[in-house]
Amino acid sequence: MKIGILGFQGGIKEHERMLKQLGVETRRIRYIQDLDKIDAMILPGGESTTMGIFLHNSGLLKPLKEAVEKGMPVLATCAGLILLAQEVEGLSFASLKVLPVRVRRNAYGRQKESFTTQINLSFDKARPFPGVFIRAPKIEKTLEDKVEVLSFLEEQPVMIRYGKIIGCTFHPELTSDTRVHKYFLQVISAKN
Repeated sequence: MKIGILGFQGGIKEHERMLKQLGVETRRIRYIQDLDKIDAMILPGGESTTMGIFLHNSGLLKPLKEAVEKGMPVLATCAGLILLAQEVEGLSFASLKVLPVRVRRNAYGRQKESFTTQINLSFDKARPFPGVFIRAPKIEKTLEDKVEVLSFLEEQPVMIRYGKIIGCTFHPELTSDTRVHKYFLQVISAKN
């Protein structure tokens, strides 16, 4: 299995470290040809406007959107989730618009308001997960019934699944807990 990680900016090394720990090969995706022969993608956190501009200028926006629409599994964290959302408050950059949710950027405040808190994962209730929220977006609304909420923070969805797309408003790659990435590997391997 080989997983591509959008390689412009953000938590690239952290996702690589976690997947290496799980025995998975990765490839940084910066050009269209990098999409060849990968099984899934990670859209990391970072600065969503900058990443959207890179996606547009690199020519990756359309082929990546088509790949996701054809069923390529994606794990999107923080800014990555914003890049996938169908509706983004104040959107001023290119995005994929493949995930039926409405999000608001930086909804928890600025960098200094970032925080870590324990959240529960519906697919592993054995113990809480350390949710790291850095200038995190909020999922204000799910736009289709098929969007499954996998975790809440104070009744607000913070992790969702839509088919083979997983979106987190937090940063699982900044912890030592591999459960979110393991869950993503299960989604990739599932038949449907």
